[in-house]
Amino acid sequence: MTKGTQAQGKRGNKSHMLCRRCGKRSYHIQKHKCSSCGYPSSKMRKYNWAAKAKKKKNSWNWKNEIHEKSPKKIQTQFQRRWYPNET
Repeated sequence: MTKGTQAQGKRGNKSHMLCRRCGKRSYHIQKHKCSSCGYPSSKMRKYNWAAKAKKKKNSWNWKNEIHEKSPKKIQTQFQRRWYPNET
């Protein structure tokens, strides 16, 4: 197969969408299953050969670091600091 002009027209279809549980773009539309967390299964997807991923998903500190650096949280903190609610 060619990777040039002919292949550019075949890039418009999406096989994955955002997952409700984990929020990643890994929910397969036709299979109705998330490749990251295993949704809609009641148990979270995890394997022993991926020890780092298990730590990453279960660690509270890792999630907290992401939320602390998110621009939306920084923006709301800035608004609260300089524009307090007058009651």
